[in-house]
Amino acid sequence: MTMRVSVAERARLSVLIGRRAFHSVVGGINAHPLLRWRFASTKTDRLLIAPQDLRTADATRASEIYAGRFAFAGKVVICDRRSPFEMTPPSDEWAVTLLSFVWLRHLRAADSAITRSNARSLIDEWINVQGGWNSTGWRIDILSRRIICWLSQAPFVLQDADARFYRRFIRSLSRQVRYLRRNANDTREGLPRLQAIIALNYATLCMQGQSGYLRGNVRRLIEELRRQVVPDGGHVSRNPGALIELLADLLPLRQLFSARQLQPPQALNNAIDRVMPMLRFFRHGDGNFAQFNGVGPTPVDLLATVLAYDDARGTPVSNAPHSGYQRIDAGQTALLMDTGPPPPMEMSQEAHAGCLSFEMSWKQHRLVVNCGLPAVNKENWRQVARATPAHSTVTLNDRSSCRFLESLSIRQLFGGTPIISGPRDVRIERESGAPTLRASHDGYVSDCGVVHTRAVNLSADGRALDGEDSFTGPDGQPLPADATAEFAIRFHLHPAIRASRLADGRGVILLLHDRDLWTFATLADAVELEESVFLAGSDGPRRTVQIVIYGRVGQPSAVRWSFRHTPPAAPGARPDRAQEPELPL
Repeated sequence: MTMRVSVAERARLSVLIGRRAFHSVVGGINAHPLLRWRFASTKTDRLLIAPQDLRTADATRASEIYAGRFAFAGKVVICDRRSPFEMTPPSDEWAVTLLSFVWLRHLRAADSAITRSNARSLIDEWINVQGGWNSTGWRIDILSRRIICWLSQAPFVLQDADARFYRRFIRSLSRQVRYLRRNANDTREGLPRLQAIIALNYATLCMQGQSGYLRGNVRRLIEELRRQVVPDGGHVSRNPGALIELLADLLPLRQLFSARQLQPPQALNNAIDRVMPMLRFFRHGDGNFAQFNGVGPTPVDLLATVLAYDDARGTPVSNAPHSGYQRIDAGQTALLMDTGPPPPMEMSQEAHAGCLSFEMSWKQHRLVVNCGLPAVNKENWRQVARATPAHSTVTLNDRSSCRFLESLSIRQLFGGTPIISGPRDVRIERESGAPTLRASHDGYVSDCGVVHTRAVNLSADGRALDGEDSFTGPDGQPLPADATAEFAIRFHLHPAIRASRLADGRGVILLLHDRDLWTFATLADAVELEESVFLAGSDGPRRTVQIVIYGRVGQPSAVRWSFRHTPPAAPGARPDRAQEPELPL
């Protein structure tokens, strides 16, 4: 049985494909050699101001770049006196990093005459090799980031530069800005389009001769911020990691308005004020983000830098209904749950099928996690990581709760694999600030005729989590005892956790590295410990294990389980049998 797509969803998909195809054609026309002359610079502007770069830099990498060793995205290219822009990229991620010039900040961190000369030499090489045109280098998302990087690092690059290089640098920058202004709407929906508009506002405020475009660019920024930053401060893509990247660009933009004696748009201030608390919402006790909807390793240094601009520093909210997430804090335990439908189809290229998945941490330890995404080689893992089994939730018939449109042509058109169907009716019951949460989704109704409901209750001291996964028909009626859909309830554990099954097969002891103990227990027939992988480790993918409960949806129709903190056992003593889980819902 396959997941059906409604007539409305088919129509919407057709409209999106037509729109993206149109923008792709327009972009191709604008890239034609006969039309590129429109983007040539007619005069040499000059830089008035440079934005601050909040992203952290590593001065030790400057010597590698000077030696012609370009190590990006897990791949290393040794140029051997050739230009890196003439080398065949070992991966798309490597090419994106090289051509966006984000590595200029490492040269700036070293800040010497040699690194400045090296930066100018590499910029000159790019202008010679790809400055006229290159299909990858002039891709809108790469172009936007390169403009921001050139502007941010301009004081470093242009210090001690001769007049010839200064003019050449400004001409190329002006040409790139002109091309971006004409084609910003041709990039894909979501964060890439917003970053393109942010880059245009950077250029308008930093470059002489651009003031005539200020009103139009600010208007586009306001429209896109209102469209993409939802009322509770989340991003419309539902990717928490997008918030860090967004603030790293918006905070310097606000400073630019003030530096030019201009009042920042109120929409810009409002967006920053709403996003800031959400950074704390998604953080565990160890400072890392929960692994929802495309989050990889948390850039802890950048997150700390961005949070330094948070004047309120308040307790994170517990209810983010517009973003589709819930948080429960009790004692030293934090629990976060995905309680939202997939994002709009046009912004779902990286969204995951993890509805009702949760993560839990105790003190500085993450216990239950989702698999997440690695920092590099994402494409090798992306579809595996997006599937429901990679999340700490329920899978039915080994299928995902969302359907992905996996087609090479669609992937090229959309810049990813969009979600075309999945949970639409996600219901949540929770009193304000209460430690009890009940949520359900209909992602398996069309496929299996089953509604999944998950209820959790966290004790006041944070030392006991009781949960229940139940299954009903679309009308809320109990399923027949002979229902054939098979469920798998998964709890992926963090790699730092050592897990071992209890003798009766219904429980698991979780040992933390500080010798704290937690016990998982269930009333189901048996608990399995199976291999898993944690993809979002700072040092790359790591092996781990997952707790899995198998069964059929009608036998039983509900499964109760619990996590309980227990005092460390005395040496040589056997751990007590876990208590029967209770769920006061």
